[in-house]
Amino acid sequence: LEGEVAEGVVKGVIDWTRRWDHMQQHTGQHLLSALCADTHGWETQSVHFGPDSSTLDLSTESISPAVLREIERLANAIVCEHRPVSVRFEQAETATGLRKPSDRGGMLRIVEIEGLDRSACGGTHVRATGEIGAIVLRRVERVRKSTRVEFLCGGRAVARARADFETLSALAQGMSCSIDELSTLVPAQGEQLRALENERRRLLDEVSATRARDAYAGIVPDAAGLRRLVQRRPTGKADESRAFALAFCALPKATFAAVVATPPAILVAASDDSGIDAGRVLKPALAEVGGKGGGNARLAQGTVPDAGALET
Repeated sequence: LEGEVAEGVVKGVIDWTRRWDHMQQHTGQHLLSALCADTHGWETQSVHFGPDSSTLDLSTESISPAVLREIERLANAIVCEHRPVSVRFEQAETATGLRKPSDRGGMLRIVEIEGLDRSACGGTHVRATGEIGAIVLRRVERVRKSTRVEFLCGGRAVARARADFETLSALAQGMSCSIDELSTLVPAQGEQLRALENERRRLLDEVSATRARDAYAGIVPDAAGLRRLVQRRPTGKADESRAFALAFCALPKATFAAVVATPPAILVAASDDSGIDAGRVLKPALAEVGGKGGGNARLAQGTVPDAGALET
């Protein structure tokens, strides 16, 4: 029946791979917390054990890369010392030397790393620091007035190293260089791409200005002296017409609209002397058909739900 459990024997099986991973991460955290407290006076404010990596929130507002590397080196040195990790039970009233005092009474389960740490803890741990395996410290970020440090221990550290190597190998192959050359070539290529992008934009502005002057010259002004131009494209982005729109409306008494059918979007521009405020014209029109967007007096753009709304 629902809610009832029949009497009998229940057999439980430990997922040892998962348990071992947790033992490595948890003992590694004890080691790191004790090391940070002893060497820099940084207390551990909180801990998060994730499925892929874990984090420590330490009571410091910043950690330099050099200090992070030194903490990592010291942690791995303690791992190599293979210090015993023991579990004992002591009364809270008589337990001394705990890294963090316990607010619980009665019997405490205490996990001790020889010569380094004594902590009241109910978690699973390895038998000696050597079983933690390699410890890797990775991402560091400031969280309020503390610093969060990502760490990986044992099997996780090895798996992450393998994944990083494969990623770097793929990048190196794509750039026809060695992994060691990536740190020099990637920034250089990034700088080259930025220079090329700046040149592309400059040339686009020149081409847009020439096209805008030609289009402007071919339009007959209306009774108010305005030259109006509407461009339609079946696909793309309205923002792709921005350079042309600004060039066209840099000329006297001009208005411009770029209309893209898929996805439905519109861009509107107006010259300073046109008497038209592009943002004030477009924003309420978009709102009326369920669209969204806006802009300033010179240029505005937005999107709408469908082709019918676009025509409206």
